[in-house]
Amino acid sequence: MALAEPFVGPVPVARGRQRSTTLIPAFKRVSILDRVALGGAVGITVLAVVTPWIAPYDPSKPAGATYLPPGQGFLLGTDEVGRDMLTRLLYGMRTSWFAALLVIAIGVLIGGLIGLVAGACGGWVDTVLMRITDLFLALPGPVLAIAVVAALGPSLRNTLIAVSIVWWPFYARIVRGEIWSMRSRPHLEAARLAGVGPVRRAWRHLLPGAVPSTVVTASLDVGNLILTLAGLSFLGLGAPAPAPELGAMAARGLPQLLEHWWIPVLPGVAVFLLAFVANLAGDGLRDLMGDR
Repeated sequence: MALAEPFVGPVPVARGRQRSTTLIPAFKRVSILDRVALGGAVGITVLAVVTPWIAPYDPSKPAGATYLPPGQGFLLGTDEVGRDMLTRLLYGMRTSWFAALLVIAIGVLIGGLIGLVAGACGGWVDTVLMRITDLFLALPGPVLAIAVVAALGPSLRNTLIAVSIVWWPFYARIVRGEIWSMRSRPHLEAARLAGVGPVRRAWRHLLPGAVPSTVVTASLDVGNLILTLAGLSFLGLGAPAPAPELGAMAARGLPQLLEHWWIPVLPGVAVFLLAFVANLAGDGLRDLMGDR
């Protein structure tokens, strides 16, 4: 009679290695367009970082004759003062990209904290915080931002403050909804029965579940913020001249549209490219994090 083979339990797998390779199969499953878009977003970020070292001229000082068309000594021509358009576009894209990321970071921080507290506490705390959020959502965002900038004065800092005021409620709603949907799950009840405090439960067991949807929403918001900031700058509510802002550059170049088309058109093309790449990268990140 053959002896029974001894039972061998499951072989433990190193957690650190498993976590480090979680996104690799998902990245292989996304489409080529998503990969290109994510690479483009990374490339724009790198370009924005190194702009001060690769820009050929000073963005605020004349570099040559006025109204030179693209290709005559300057790759993208010069403007009405003789400033290099390529340099100003690089700095304008840098400003728009980092400004959008900063507003999103502020919105995620404020809105995420409010949503976490509201969803984790519930009761009257949830009611009060969500009614305040609804109050900001009911206000017309662009009009409120214009009013804030008009009251504080036109500058890039005041524009970022105004847009941040109207942008955080969306993230508060998203985080609160995710937290609320996870409150009744078994692992939360197990943590409560194990004696885990409410702060630790919220930080370690609730908040990580809201991270994927918040990150995806934030990535999709980059394009909207770039268009919003460019629109406010176009209306004269951004940094005053001669600051290289794409919206202001397009607005100041409108009188030369028929004779010197590159002055107002190129900043608009730059805004389009930033928003287009940001939207595609947001879709790619959504597909990449779908399984998570």
